Amino acid sequence: MSQHTFLFEIGLEEVPAQYVRNAVNQLKSLVENFLSDNRLIFDDVETFATPRRLTVRVNGLADKQTDFSEVAKGPAKRIAQDEEGNWTKAAQGFARGKGASVEDIYFEEVKGEEYVFINISQPGSQAADILQDVVSVIDQMSFPVSMHWASYDVKYIRPIHWMVALLDDQVLPLTFLNLTASNISRGHRYLGSQEVVIADANAYEAALADEFVIVKQDERKALIEQQIEQLASENQYQIDIDADLLEEVTQIVEYPTAFIGNFDKKYLELPDEVLITSMKNHQRYFYVKDQAGKLLPLFLAVRNGNAEHLDNVRKGNQKVLTARLEDGFFFVNEDKTKTIQDFQDRLAKVTFHAEIGSLQEKMARTGQIAQYLAEKWSGQLAEVQIADVTRTGEIYKFDLMTGIVDEFSELQGIMGEKYALAFGEAPAVATAIREHYMPISAEGELPASQLGKLFAVSDKLDSVISFFNIDRIPSGSNDPFALRRQTSGIVRILIENELTFDWKTDIISILQTVYGIEDQERLVHLQTALSQFVNDRLKAILNDQGVRYDIADAVLQSRSADILRKLAASKVLQAASEKASFKETLEAWNRILNLGAKARELNVQDVTIEESRFESDSEVALFNAAKGLEMTNDMQNNYNQLEALTPVITEFFDNNMVFAEDQTVQNNRLGILSMIAQAILTLADTNRINTK
Repeated sequence: MSQHTFLFEIGLEEVPAQYVRNAVNQLKSLVENFLSDNRLIFDDVETFATPRRLTVRVNGLADKQTDFSEVAKGPAKRIAQDEEGNWTKAAQGFARGKGASVEDIYFEEVKGEEYVFINISQPGSQAADILQDVVSVIDQMSFPVSMHWASYDVKYIRPIHWMVALLDDQVLPLTFLNLTASNISRGHRYLGSQEVVIADANAYEAALADEFVIVKQDERKALIEQQIEQLASENQYQIDIDADLLEEVTQIVEYPTAFIGNFDKKYLELPDEVLITSMKNHQRYFYVKDQAGKLLPLFLAVRNGNAEHLDNVRKGNQKVLTARLEDGFFFVNEDKTKTIQDFQDRLAKVTFHAEIGSLQEKMARTGQIAQYLAEKWSGQLAEVQIADVTRTGEIYKFDLMTGIVDEFSELQGIMGEKYALAFGEAPAVATAIREHYMPISAEGELPASQLGKLFAVSDKLDSVISFFNIDRIPSGSNDPFALRRQTSGIVRILIENELTFDWKTDIISILQTVYGIEDQERLVHLQTALSQFVNDRLKAILNDQGVRYDIADAVLQSRSADILRKLAASKVLQAASEKASFKETLEAWNRILNLGAKARELNVQDVTIEESRFESDSEVALFNAAKGLEMTNDMQNNYNQLEALTPVITEFFDNNMVFAEDQTVQNNRLGILSMIAQAILTLADTNRINTK
């Protein structure tokens, strides 16, 4: 069977850079699924992408589908035929659904009863015919942002203007909306021809390269890197090649040419962060340093084009950057004329959320939480000074009112630290102002200073509690206030720094003292909801750490409300699950947990044990062992103590009937088992662990 090459290009208006790579990878996956679902064998699928095109090329494509054959089983004979042997509607419908007729039916016996069967055989169709439907993958693609165009109901990331579909050198006239695929692509918007003939599927890269389009993403990226390194080497510059910026620039251009631009030296008086943000975040430029690591009044940009008229391009970019830096210069100088108190006073007039209150009120609550946690964590955060906690709580968001942060929102916290130091605040306070935002992403950097850790947790905890308190609890994918990310940040900081926090007692205390909630039903409702929300975040972390899903589920249902203890318990149980004795141990524990639940149902879990009513040595032994249990924060020790009970538990069940006729004896035994069940639950609800 001969093999073919299939090329499929979707030509669009410029796609936002951050979506290009994911979009073409999605297209590849959908095409692969289409081919597999349609029984078309292929070797591999290549991807090509620029801002104006998403392309796949299928290599080693089979000439036709593989033949299809199956034996289809239908209804029982007694249902397929009536008493007179006529075919029923059930049999006729079954045959019709399989593309056959009742004449094709035969019977076979299955487990003592005859059933209807049909042999279905379908020869494979030609690849060219099947590929007519490959355009269906366009409708299946999804994007973070999509748009309509013209009068079409279709939504796509950007309007589609052309398609190329080639099977070797044969045009496949696929249709989508008002478009019909051809062998004509488009070159660079300004430098290339707007009608580029692709002679065959394997000529794609070369044909577009002649028209100033480099279709391979990683080839463009490597070329940009090479150009940057060459300019740096020739001029003795240091240019940090930020991976995210490099990827973005790669997806902005089709034909990259790097060049150096400059700006007035006076702007070097601005904080480095303002300069870098202006260049990197706003203009997509790489900043330039000298060999000593000091910023130079230079930038490196990448144009979408060749080296012709580069001076004009350079001047245009310099003009745009200068305007941005001039804004920064103005706002920094304007901010210097004010005091922290000036900015702080304005926070009272800024609403954090209409149902929650102002930013100043949020800061006051955060300060109270920080005072509570500073006392709780005084051992781990010994460097934290109470005066610094108080002062940080008063001012830690003052920079949101500054002109520079209003103009450059990415610098919140960063400029707060710089301004705080300039205004004479303690270094620890200034650092905490910057670090309280951390982490700013799922895998983002965590705060390093002790005061920064304290306020990073306190500020996020206030946000989560405040929104839960007005019933703005995330559901499904809806999380407009980023509460999941903030809670994950709290969990990461607690784990990284081994900071204990009880999501029952500590939360209830904070709800009462900081939020003034006294209604017991409301307290329990909020505490339960918050604990479950935290458990969901911890579950994701346990999954990332390779903890078995059933063990993770078990420890999340333990009596402990401290994530450190749950994390430790998961590690202990994960390791123990490799032991030969684990199954026997859990079977003994689970029997106790089930009876412990029965004791709660009968309300005898806290019954006073009457030792004089013990009837066997094994009963005495189990009671003494239960009394000897000392559950601590050491999960390994807890496990070892409970594991050692396994033979004692087994002997007890071998020699005693728990539900004895004598009520006192029954209550005694249920009470003993409840003691042990409560100890087991400090580790996990092991009933949830699969021992098969």
